[in-house]
Amino acid sequence: MKAVWNNQVIAESDDTIIIENNHYFPHDSIKEDYFSESNHHTVCPWKGTASYYHISVDGKKNENAAWYYPETKKMADGFKNYVAFWRGVEVAD
Repeated sequence: MKAVWNNQVIAESDDTIIIENNHYFPHDSIKEDYFSESNHHTVCPWKGTASYYHISVDGKKNENAAWYYPETKKMADGFKNYVAFWRGVEVAD
């Protein structure tokens, strides 16, 4: 699977996990040069508190376009630190 934004592959892995129709990529599969930490957080009742990344490619910034769970609730232990995308990031084979 590949995650693409602004015509650039920002993550690539054969080991994604699908949860609630989102592909979660292992953290080591993202191209960290395109990511910066955000102060944004949301809470999921069964996964825990999500942290977000901004994505920047070729001078364009997509705010809070990726999220991950640095600490998970017990039911979500299998994808701690896996990264998922939205806000125009395309995920496909």
